[in-house]
Amino acid sequence: MTTKLYHIAQINIARMIAPIDDPAMSDFMAQLDKINSLADNSPGFVWRLQGDDGNATYLRPFDDDRILVNMSVWESIEHLKDFTYRTAHNEVMRRRREWFEKMDGFYLVLWWIKAGYIPTVAEARSRLEHLQSQGETPFAFTFKQTFTPADCREEDFAPPALAPCA
Repeated sequence: MTTKLYHIAQINIARMIAPIDDPAMSDFMAQLDKINSLADNSPGFVWRLQGDDGNATYLRPFDDDRILVNMSVWESIEHLKDFTYRTAHNEVMRRRREWFEKMDGFYLVLWWIKAGYIPTVAEARSRLEHLQSQGETPFAFTFKQTFTPADCREEDFAPPALAPCA
């Protein structure tokens, strides 16, 4: 399997220290458009979840209204890592404790998808739940223990409602 036939999807979540319109979140919100534009123009970028305002801060797929979601698709893990750790995005990550609480458990999950497929938020949430309950597998993993498309079974590429999680 070549990675050109596959892309890496990711979702990460964070619990804000205050509601999004609170002054405590204003510096984070002020940087959001710049960081999203940086992602959009980064090598290997394919897609990101966004609404009419250009971001996904309106989305609340979890039971907690203060959890923000960031979801995107990249050509490779290396492209995603480069954006995450070798651009201005890394500075925002270094400051994340100013705006976000420390999360218990996993807050990021990666998984392989077939090129051209756009994952849903429900699928991403299911992958994160799988990671929490099963640990890192080819179905759901993190930067700490990555897998390649060749490590995956065909059902690992299917949306979780269709794929076994064991």
